[in-house]
Amino acid sequence: MKPEQELSISQVAERTGLSAHSLRYYEREGLMLSPRIARDQGGRRRYKEVDIEWLGFCIKLRESGMPLAQIKRYAELVRQGTGNEQERLALLRNHQQQTLSQIAQLNECLDLISRKADRYEESLARKTTEATQERVGP
Repeated sequence: MKPEQELSISQVAERTGLSAHSLRYYEREGLMLSPRIARDQGGRRRYKEVDIEWLGFCIKLRESGMPLAQIKRYAELVRQGTGNEQERLALLRNHQQQTLSQIAQLNECLDLISRKADRYEESLARKTTEATQERVGP
């Protein structure tokens, strides 16, 4: 997208995977970088590249489990400008630690599932070998 190009809400919805309803909700709840998305003469929302990039960041924060209230707080801090970087960093580091904890828990689950699947494969392989030996003989 060219820097001066703007997208409609339906184009942004298609590009981000968020519904038009979710995009309106993000704006209404103060989750966007801009307090209000630009509008055309007809009052329709017009999104810029910076809005799309911000939405991509928000989507990743949500996918990794950050509550909307924390995303909203982070957006507020960014909109305020410089001078609050320490609080922004604290929010991100806290979420980073929570995400690392989730990853560790998921890795434990994956290890357990993998061990169980390996046992089934070994068991099935033994049964196949035994069945083949019975048919062919010694």
